[in-house]
Amino acid sequence: MVMHSRIEEHPDIQAMRARATEISARPTAQATEGLTLLTGLYLAISPWVIGFNGNPLAVSNLVTGIALAVLALGFGSVFERTFGMGWAAAAIGAWAIVAPWAIQHASATTGTIASNTATGAVALVLGLMTTAMARGS
Repeated sequence: MVMHSRIEEHPDIQAMRARATEISARPTAQATEGLTLLTGLYLAISPWVIGFNGNPLAVSNLVTGIALAVLALGFGSVFERTFGMGWAAAAIGAWAIVAPWAIQHASATTGTIASNTATGAVALVLGLMTTAMARGS
């Protein structure tokens, strides 16, 4: 049995890092990361684009959009450490879909609902794609 003095030198760790590097170098992974970043940025600014700033949904979209963008930056820069967080991007997408009803109740407008539903659906799909890439599918 070979003993390693540092965990970074363990063959399993090195193999996992090599696999993550290979996955993140694929064009599909790079496109997913970029689209996730753009989706997060849009979600963050959507209250001002659609015109529903100044209410609790605007705060929710700003916070969750920034969180999604930060996740995307992590997927792009340190995939080997963040690939397991694809489920969080999918959860943010699911939250964006239900947020107009959960937060605004009856005052949600058609624009608010359409924007959050479309953006949330894109984030959900991209999060599921990231999760699938992490599993090697």
